[in-house]
Amino acid sequence: MHPAIETAAIEFEKIFDFLKKEYSALQTGRASAALVEDIVVESYGQRMPLKHVANISLPGPQEIMIDPWDKGQLAAIEKAIRDNQDLKLNPVNSGIAIRLNIPPLTEERRKDIVKVVHQKAENARVSIRQIRHASHDLLKKAEKDGELSEDELKRYEKELQSKVDGSNQTIEEMTKHKEVDVMKV
Repeated sequence: MHPAIETAAIEFEKIFDFLKKEYSALQTGRASAALVEDIVVESYGQRMPLKHVANISLPGPQEIMIDPWDKGQLAAIEKAIRDNQDLKLNPVNSGIAIRLNIPPLTEERRKDIVKVVHQKAENARVSIRQIRHASHDLLKKAEKDGELSEDELKRYEKELQSKVDGSNQTIEEMTKHKEVDVMKV
């Protein structure tokens, strides 16, 4: 395998990991720590992800509890959650912890989330194409510099395209799985 193809394969894996993380942060009508753990909170003059300033637990299937390590951070955490336009959740501050009740999704909201799922999948496919293009350019350059023969170039191009096709198939499977998850009532 040519180093350009190895590098592309590594980059494809990074895209899959990123897409999984993006999908896990989408609300599906069930509680998940991933919904809130990366919300940025103003803490002691610094901006930090919520998971760095509080314990996040799931006391029930529709509830998230956020227990800050420093109770003085409750107001900042509450504000960060209210300001997050994607979640549209109403935090309940008990003075000890913050509770988030995850409302069931309406059919319309589910369809909107499915659109977001497909948009994130398309962004991943665009990234795959960009990596394929860069790898293809490296292979062409290697042939031009005399490091590869024309036959080797054709073989490596087929191998690269095979990896791209497999990566696109993986993205498609991830997307279908997430779409089913979102549409499940």
